[in-house]
Amino acid sequence: MNNLTTIDTSAAGSAAFYQPQGNEEALFMHAYEHQLPVLLKGPTGCGKTRFISYMAEKLGLPLHTVACHDDLSASDLVGRHLIGDGCTVWSDGPLTRAVREGGICYLDEVVEARKDTTVVIHPLTDDRRILPIDRTGEVLEAPDNFMLIVSYNPGYQNVLKGMKPSTRQRFLSMSFDYLPAAEETAVIVHETGVDEAIATRLVALANSLRELKDQDLEEGASTRLLVYTATLIAAGFDPLQACRAGMIEPLTDDAQTVVGLMELAQATFGAA
Repeated sequence: MNNLTTIDTSAAGSAAFYQPQGNEEALFMHAYEHQLPVLLKGPTGCGKTRFISYMAEKLGLPLHTVACHDDLSASDLVGRHLIGDGCTVWSDGPLTRAVREGGICYLDEVVEARKDTTVVIHPLTDDRRILPIDRTGEVLEAPDNFMLIVSYNPGYQNVLKGMKPSTRQRFLSMSFDYLPAAEETAVIVHETGVDEAIATRLVALANSLRELKDQDLEEGASTRLLVYTATLIAAGFDPLQACRAGMIEPLTDDAQTVVGLMELAQATFGAA
């Protein structure tokens, strides 16, 4: 499936850089040690996925990431029979693979998936920690090193795509947000190599854009976009051109809004 990414982080390798926001690492470790499922909430690009990658690497666990969408079904997670060489064979989905082998199964933006996926994950989120597979007649018991992690952006919730309260109460939950300016500046410098003065201006511009959320913009500028923009500047692009391509154009398709946002960029980088 093209929406599935499996990363083997069990072997020693380069550590993913992660800037803590609070006590999320201690909470996550407690959840792992007590076999508790975890729900991450926060705006797009604030570091949720990076945090999971960091923790998977720290724990030495394989990470199975599923980007949920409207067409994602329970079969996509659990598995299905496939026809090949004149016979039918069973193929595990990412959730089943994580339960069989251990590891973290991370369902990103879980509220975007079809409702039947909720039915599948419920038995894994209580003290049973089991995965019934109707098609094969199996009932898999999750090993101690299995974790189920889901995430969503509450800002995108609506009546049709919200998480039911009864489902939310099955998870230990953590809220994420954009980092404070000094910490986000440090991330930009670490990830891209731009000097601190440039990173400081990028963060200041991003915070100005974030204040326009739900006014002229549907979503604020993510840390990810700041990293993209900083890589352009580090490669020699003019800062204003970099801000337009890396930060402003991805936020809106409205030409007049682009002009207005570029005025903010000009005010931020005009003296650069």
